[in-house]
Amino acid sequence: MDDEKEEFKHSNKHAETNGNKLGILKWIILGIIIFIVLAIVGTVIWYNVSLSATGTSEDGVTLEIPLGSGTNKIAKLLKDADMIRSETVFKLYIKLNNVTDMQAGKYELTKDMDVEKIVQALKTGKVFKESEVSITFIEGKTFSYYAKEIAKNTNNTEEDVYAVLQNEEYIDSLIEKYWFLTDDIKNKDIYYSLEGYLFPDTYSFDDKDVTVQEILETLLDQMGKVLENYKTDIETKSYNVHKILSIASIIENEAIFDKDRKDISSVIYNRLKANMSIGSDVTTYYAFKIDLGSRDLYKTEINTYNPYNTRGPNMNGKLPVGPICSPGKASIDSAINPNNTDYLFFVADKDGNVYFTKTNAEHQAKVNELKANDAWATF
Repeated sequence: MDDEKEEFKHSNKHAETNGNKLGILKWIILGIIIFIVLAIVGTVIWYNVSLSATGTSEDGVTLEIPLGSGTNKIAKLLKDADMIRSETVFKLYIKLNNVTDMQAGKYELTKDMDVEKIVQALKTGKVFKESEVSITFIEGKTFSYYAKEIAKNTNNTEEDVYAVLQNEEYIDSLIEKYWFLTDDIKNKDIYYSLEGYLFPDTYSFDDKDVTVQEILETLLDQMGKVLENYKTDIETKSYNVHKILSIASIIENEAIFDKDRKDISSVIYNRLKANMSIGSDVTTYYAFKIDLGSRDLYKTEINTYNPYNTRGPNMNGKLPVGPICSPGKASIDSAINPNNTDYLFFVADKDGNVYFTKTNAEHQAKVNELKANDAWATF
């Protein structure tokens, strides 16, 4: 009997030992699984971070890829130029995406380009030329500003730019070429026929001998691409492209923040529908060729009729005769797709914050509040 007890105890100890071993084994396996999962997650994070841009600057980095350069050589050149974070990840990206057509040449890259964009640039073979000129046309600027930029960066003069616009045959040829240009731009009251139609962006041209016509048509081409996305929407609107771009140009100069653009657009449409004057200061600045925000407007300017001046007499329910600046995509989108509101007024404080109201009384109360709190914008 004692022997049986001893054997039973021995069996229990053996089972306990096996149980402990199994428990330890389970923890080991679980630890290995966790380690593997963390390693995989860490690798994925490391890979994705390594694909990101090395900076946020748009400053150009000139990089020359010699003929016959393989992936290893290109990776080293990019790493030496601080354009990529990891040669290994770059080479892995090339392998995973089966990239085989990167081309030799001299490239102008920027620090804000990630690996995908860099590879796309190297695949296109669009090389940087020593003679190449780059011109940035800014949103909200007028044609006269664009003329100055063209003269500053090319072998053309401002007079050359204006002469092209005064060539009626050339303007007619543009109307035939671009679906969004109409005889509206030939209105005798319009200062510059292509005002508002030149899409603001940065463009590169082969050299300083680029013609005014080539520059203008490059910007018109880009405007065509932007408007093409809205062509169906525009065809269903009661306003044509000319009027939409006129509204977009007002939005561009009235808004500082994108979040306000569609509400500003709604105010413009609501006032037109109510046969009210739009009452926009920015149109008055343009009408009298005063630099926007350079000074306060005079009462004589505000109260003088001009087909651009929506604060002047005889402008109830009317848009300015044409755009007053080059609007960007956000303003164009807002002009085509305004918010649905009951707002009829808006006013901005000196920090650019916009306040929307439905009645004149509410509007005047907000103006008085801003003035009382030293938040009124003056020039």
